[in-house]
Amino acid sequence: MQKFTKLSGIAAPLPLVNIDTDMIIPKQFLKTIKRSGLGVNLFDEMRYDDDGNEIPDFVLNKPQYREAQIIVAGDNFGCGSSREHAPWAIADFGITCVIAPSYADIFYNNCFKNGILPIALPQEQVDVLMKDAEKGSNARIEIDLEAQTVTSSDGETFSFEVDPFKKHCLMNGLDDIGLTMEKAASIDTFEAEASAARPWV
Repeated sequence: MQKFTKLSGIAAPLPLVNIDTDMIIPKQFLKTIKRSGLGVNLFDEMRYDDDGNEIPDFVLNKPQYREAQIIVAGDNFGCGSSREHAPWAIADFGITCVIAPSYADIFYNNCFKNGILPIALPQEQVDVLMKDAEKGSNARIEIDLEAQTVTSSDGETFSFEVDPFKKHCLMNGLDDIGLTMEKAASIDTFEAEASAARPWV
């Protein structure tokens, strides 16, 4: 998993509430167990028409937002089923930060396990960043995870809260496997001692 420390990126405005995981990645794309390749189907039913052509008015299809790394969205982002494919698709598209007033708990926790920083801010601060995002590719939002701040293109700074353990994992690029591998030496020692004590196992 890539480390997340600071980000300066284009933010795509998605002013909708209750964006659920089926909107993020529809059920027909859940057959895969690979984390890669889902970015093209992110928000599939909003990005493409029935013939598979791009819908020009959808934000991620607009030229100024095709390289977006941040989404600014409405309340209760990631609600619905607990599919981990949702953060997989977001990350595969290139989004590494979501800013919203609130999140569904399972989606929120899954983000951290997949290198995505979900920032929760009061509605009035999200509104400021939403308007900033609407400026397009000329406006870049700055994220500093160590300082726990979000700065708009106009220099307005907001502070956010994040669990210290989740912050540590993101800043060091540690998913569940990475966390386990941090204990590799202790695991090897335990296995060697267990093997010596019970060689028949």
